[in-house]
Amino acid sequence: MSLFDTSPMPREERAPKTPPLPERMRPRSLDEFFGQTHLVGAGGPLRLQMEQDDASSMIFWGPPGTGKTTLAKIIARMTQASFIEFSAVMSGIKEIKQVMADAEKAASLGSRTILFIDEIHRFNRAQQDAFLPYVERGTVRLIGATTENPSFEVNAALLSRCRVYTLRALTEGEIVQLVRNALEDSERGLGEMGLSAENDALETIASYASGDARYSLNALETAARLTTAREEKALTKELIGEALQQRVLLYDKSGEQHYDLISALHKSVRNSDADAALYWLTRMLEAGEDAMYVARRIVRMAVEDIGLAAPEALNLCLSARDAMHFLGSPEGELALAQAVVYLCLAPKSNAVYVAYGDVKADVARTAAEPVPLHLRNAPTKLMKELDYGKGYEYAHDVEGKVAQMECLPPSLKGRRYYHPTNEGREKLLAQRMAEIEKLRRGE
Repeated sequence: MSLFDTSPMPREERAPKTPPLPERMRPRSLDEFFGQTHLVGAGGPLRLQMEQDDASSMIFWGPPGTGKTTLAKIIARMTQASFIEFSAVMSGIKEIKQVMADAEKAASLGSRTILFIDEIHRFNRAQQDAFLPYVERGTVRLIGATTENPSFEVNAALLSRCRVYTLRALTEGEIVQLVRNALEDSERGLGEMGLSAENDALETIASYASGDARYSLNALETAARLTTAREEKALTKELIGEALQQRVLLYDKSGEQHYDLISALHKSVRNSDADAALYWLTRMLEAGEDAMYVARRIVRMAVEDIGLAAPEALNLCLSARDAMHFLGSPEGELALAQAVVYLCLAPKSNAVYVAYGDVKADVARTAAEPVPLHLRNAPTKLMKELDYGKGYEYAHDVEGKVAQMECLPPSLKGRRYYHPTNEGREKLLAQRMAEIEKLRRGE
């Protein structure tokens, strides 16, 4: 072939002569499939749907490497349907319509088509809508795969026509068995290399993989090649660690993992669990989360959950934010860790948070009453003639510095919003409020 020959190369020539290990080891049937026993185990809902040849469309939701594509291919094989794989990253409306037209022709000839859409959440609403009529008519059986929560990322109309199956990250035990099988399989795996491995070595792969079968098999293949290159026959824990370099931390800064982890951090702080809070903080930072986003959320925790029980917490968190901005990573992360531990150990109060919410509710439901005259300023003669400021009592002229006048609008007279707790500094504030109430009653 000429260097300048632009004619397309046949697919079989373009394909790699030796596919990667994850592709070679891809399960061909449910008996070979690892994990997801809650779905495909005996009596599992997905297994029953497959065995009953139920042609309903479905969405597979789960982290990478949990078997979404593999399950779709197994379903196509079991139901003897044509399998069309479609990537939401590479395709648009034009391609969708062409594929749908081809599927409609096939359906008219009695052929069944499974349309598998990887990363379906990347299609916009209009693109997702393009599938609706074909799914409704049963022209195609749609199987979508997504790592994002379909409740947020898939059109409600399309979602209502699909069954959603949630796939879970594989357990470390399942990963160990998976890589053990690949290591010993002479037909599709690495068996011909004649390598051995103790369980602790394979457990290292499993601990690094974070439940991702694809990553674990790629890691095994990399470690096996390194072992062979060194003319050794045993995969050791140390050699595997050297080959892997760094643990995979599943994280998407704009996806559900982002919200799940910050929620776990906030709730650990609220529950005064310093160890858990440090763990979730580190998970986020090590996965590449924006440290200033974390700093802003920590400041929020100080005002929402610590409040006036330990008012110095807000200043400490603002200082941690400034330290992070000034020092950068990794040094500034220690300031965030310090703030998180302090928040965990500080007394807790959401009294101001609750009070502010109650005030907002009253502002929304009651009339916007004018400010009482005695609370208004009277800088002009006309205002004084209109009784602006009449009846105002200057607190500094009163014994105890508390006047007996009402400061709320008439319709809210006597309303209490702030109810201090007995935690930390707020216990003193509660005592002070009781003193103020006595002075206001003239006692």
